[in-house]
Amino acid sequence: MTYTLPANIADRPMTVIGGGTLGRRIALMLSLQDAEVRVFDTDLAVAKAAIEFIATQRHRAVEELGGNPAVRLAAKDDLARALQDSWLVVEAVPEKLGLKQAIFADLDHLAAPDAVLASNSSSFASAEFIGGVSKPERVLNMHFYMPPAVRSVELMSSGHTDPQLMELLMAELPKYALVPHLVRKQSTGFIFNRIWAAIKRESLLVVAEGVAEPRDVDALFADVFKSETTPFRFMDEVGLDVVLDIENHYCELAGVENKSASMLQEFIAKGWLGVKSGRGFYNDYS
Repeated sequence: MTYTLPANIADRPMTVIGGGTLGRRIALMLSLQDAEVRVFDTDLAVAKAAIEFIATQRHRAVEELGGNPAVRLAAKDDLARALQDSWLVVEAVPEKLGLKQAIFADLDHLAAPDAVLASNSSSFASAEFIGGVSKPERVLNMHFYMPPAVRSVELMSSGHTDPQLMELLMAELPKYALVPHLVRKQSTGFIFNRIWAAIKRESLLVVAEGVAEPRDVDALFADVFKSETTPFRFMDEVGLDVVLDIENHYCELAGVENKSASMLQEFIAKGWLGVKSGRGFYNDYS
């Protein structure tokens, strides 16, 4: 069957799969116009918490970035209902390959035939999700960082993505105060994360080997690069469980040992996941 681009997108909903840290922030950005935005999570309480987050943060986002004061939001734990007539579906679940493959097979079956199926994955190429998808032309990576503070979005083809679909998203995303960047060739880590991965890995090793404390690394980084964003603060924002999953995947691809895994696992075992749990490398989150 031939894939056709989604029609009447201004009048159709958008759905985010996963109501966690990034999922709710993605949904916040997609809510800046007047389309209905749905957040699906297998745990309805998580989906409802995501909607509450959007409701409390949206006024400031509209003031700073522009957008429609009116909003239509819905929390769902029924996937078929969450996907009904949506033209854009963004997956934002944990970095587990099997989970993502299963989700994309479900999305292919349940979403509208013309719906765009996008993954927010930062470490898996969408080419790895298309085994159970009948129309790989509509699948791609749409990698967000930490909106609304960081509004860049990387778009990378699954290897089969319709080029007109990429053009459509490059034109549409700026309407939601997002800044799209086209990844011109399939690349593990896309653009920024290939560079960030090297910084992150060495930062973790410096601390795991006892060479420095997180505060030392961050202070030097801030001073030398004049940057407000520093490695360990950034990892706390992302979530140390997510950092571990990504590092494990990168190391597996490279065929090397993840030498910082035990340190991260120790933090995770204590429930120190970063900002979302109130403590990570730092313990000053209220």
